[in-house]
Amino acid sequence: MAGGSAADLGPTAVVKVFSAGTAGCVADLVTFPLDTAKVRLQVQGESKALPKGQKAAYRGVFGTIITIVRTEGPRNLYNGLLAGLHRQMCFASVRIGLYDTMKQLYAHGAENPGLGTRLLAGSTTGAMAVAFAQPTDVVKVRFQAQVHQPENGSVKRYSSTTEAYRTIARVEGLKGLWKGCLLNIARNAIVNCSELVTYDIIKEQILKNKLMTDNMPCHFTAAFAAGFCTTVVASPVDVVKTRFMNSVPGQYGGAANCALTMLLKEGPSAFYKGFMPSFLRLGSWNIVMFVSYEQIQRAVVRFQRHNYI
Repeated sequence: MAGGSAADLGPTAVVKVFSAGTAGCVADLVTFPLDTAKVRLQVQGESKALPKGQKAAYRGVFGTIITIVRTEGPRNLYNGLLAGLHRQMCFASVRIGLYDTMKQLYAHGAENPGLGTRLLAGSTTGAMAVAFAQPTDVVKVRFQAQVHQPENGSVKRYSSTTEAYRTIARVEGLKGLWKGCLLNIARNAIVNCSELVTYDIIKEQILKNKLMTDNMPCHFTAAFAAGFCTTVVASPVDVVKTRFMNSVPGQYGGAANCALTMLLKEGPSAFYKGFMPSFLRLGSWNIVMFVSYEQIQRAVVRFQRHNYI
């Protein structure tokens, strides 16, 4: 990313990959209930329209969280957390940790890469990350979407993360673990570009105009802006991705059919279902992740230098 004090320059690609994966896990631990609420709101109304006069089970981000705690217990807010951590170690480490490396590669060493170069770097690392992490994303989404209410006859779709991987591979084949892969590549190209490029440019401008120093307030501001921009741009693709990944075999003819079904049955507003939890989650996730990423990077570099001295 742009900037860096003299004491903290020079983290290697390995340090960046490690720092990004670790920071992604920290951010997931903090924001996972918001992500679960987002998924529940996104899949609500998927199977059939609500009968006239019947209220939706989930209403708003905090209402959804309260409903899950009251009806299923607080532990269910963290359904799929293990798969989520698997995902971040595979996903964030590649898409964020290799962004600077790709940016320099495409810029051929230029000091100030242009917007096109940054967008290309973000798209590349986003696509690479999906290739590694898609199975973990499928399992995470399905865990978060499942409702566990034994008294109402609702049982868990999967009993454990390992069992979910095995069941999906056995029942749906290996392609089941990569379900929605092309859609996820499109989604993460958009997310990665919105998130990383926005953070990169805003941080660079803050430092260039000497509005802040390269420290936590600067990282916080750039991360918050990145979270908002990403939510606005990526929400429609994110909703379709969630619906398609969570669907049973044969429910949709493909990602395009899923999007068309949503449009015809639920209208255009369906593409922004769960927008507020998406923003709360992405905004808070970006803040925690980028602040953690910058600090972990610096801590690792200081540790390395201390041990080499």
